[in-house]
Amino acid sequence: MKDLTACHECDLLLKSTLLPVTKGSATCPRCAAELYRNDPNSLERSLALTCAALVLLFLANAFPIVGLNIQGHQVETTLFGTVRQLWRDDMPIVALLLLATTVVIPLIEMLAMAWILFPLHFQRRPPGFAMLIRALQLAHPWAMVEVFILGVLVSLVKLSHLADVVPGPAIWCFGGLMLVLAALSTVLDHRTIWQSWERAE
Repeated sequence: MKDLTACHECDLLLKSTLLPVTKGSATCPRCAAELYRNDPNSLERSLALTCAALVLLFLANAFPIVGLNIQGHQVETTLFGTVRQLWRDDMPIVALLLLATTVVIPLIEMLAMAWILFPLHFQRRPPGFAMLIRALQLAHPWAMVEVFILGVLVSLVKLSHLADVVPGPAIWCFGGLMLVLAALSTVLDHRTIWQSWERAE
């Protein structure tokens, strides 16, 4: 059973085959979906993208998201300032959801990835590996940076005819974070992570 692989698209059960050491991928004979791939630099690139995501997430929360210039008076706000204002306006559920989906869960996800990838890079087994993998699978659907960016862009368009909208540094950091997370989801291969864990000491 250890050498069997199930297709993620059609659930066809197949026997795993060895791939070339350099690079290669296996596809399902029924639906042509990619089953798994062999990329020798997958861990290193995933680790680099995880570190970049952590830096961008920190910068996105340290600088203003957007500024409004109304009759010469400019007002800027950060993400934490938005959460605080929502809490003061008697919207605690919205404030907590915003904080959780755009800061807390992405931060936990990136820290867990770094906790897993750093030891594997040095051929060491990270503590709590299986638990962290399951936690990542549960937390990933709740990380909604992309939804937040779309909401901010819609708000900027609607506010543009009421005041001069000045995008802050954080909005560009969130945009970069969205791209880095998309690249990470493409590069990261869970099968490679498990194989690296089995080979590690």
